[in-house]
Amino acid sequence: MRQIVMDTETTGIDPREGHRIIEIGGIELINRRFTGRTYHQYVNPERDIEAEAIGIHGITNERVANEPVFAQIADELWEFMRGAQLVIHNAPFDVGFFDHEFRLLKAARGEPVLGPVAEHCSVLDTLKMAREMHPGQRNSLDALCKRYDIDNGQRVLHGALLDSEILADVYLAMTGGQTALSLAGNDEGGDREAGGASGLRRIDRDGLTLAVTRPSEAEWQAHHQRLEQIRQAAGECRWDALTAAETQH
Repeated sequence: MRQIVMDTETTGIDPREGHRIIEIGGIELINRRFTGRTYHQYVNPERDIEAEAIGIHGITNERVANEPVFAQIADELWEFMRGAQLVIHNAPFDVGFFDHEFRLLKAARGEPVLGPVAEHCSVLDTLKMAREMHPGQRNSLDALCKRYDIDNGQRVLHGALLDSEILADVYLAMTGGQTALSLAGNDEGGDREAGGASGLRRIDRDGLTLAVTRPSEAEWQAHHQRLEQIRQAAGECRWDALTAAETQH
């Protein structure tokens, strides 16, 4: 599955008021793995950036004055995102701006060659997902980084590519982290005939004994401190449910 984790920065909040995209960032994942392929572009919006927006992302009119306009980068951007699942935090905002830009492009070119996004891409809104997973809690990107213990120390101001990189880590953490572990030392799963359908080699355990290492008191204390941090950050800890189930049996 091909996914593009995306973010934009804009001149203001509402494209219906004439606001435009000024920065686009995207990170490609295939089968939940980073491919190393990215997209990053500043855009001349052909209008002024609102002061409130500059206070959020730090991108000034002077910074984008000599950048290409959207019409000049649209085809390359479309080839990067077309057909993928777009993973976006607060997706209606970014998709709304993309569709606005594509409508302007259609009017200028006189042909509907690009967009709308929903007709060519599926969209996964991580903000909606986070609200369903953590109701009643803060679900901003910064809050999710704290909840899932993801380093966002470089994120002083918003930036499209940096935010895409952080969101990719958050999304993978929210949805279970790494999904495939190859024990055979390659991505193909090793010798499938010897290891069965899963590609894992079975081990003859006759005569083997398992060594059991007991935690020290300091390790137990560190363990319980970590559980308490999880409870405070997420509101619950699945370890508690496991412990309760064990005491019932």
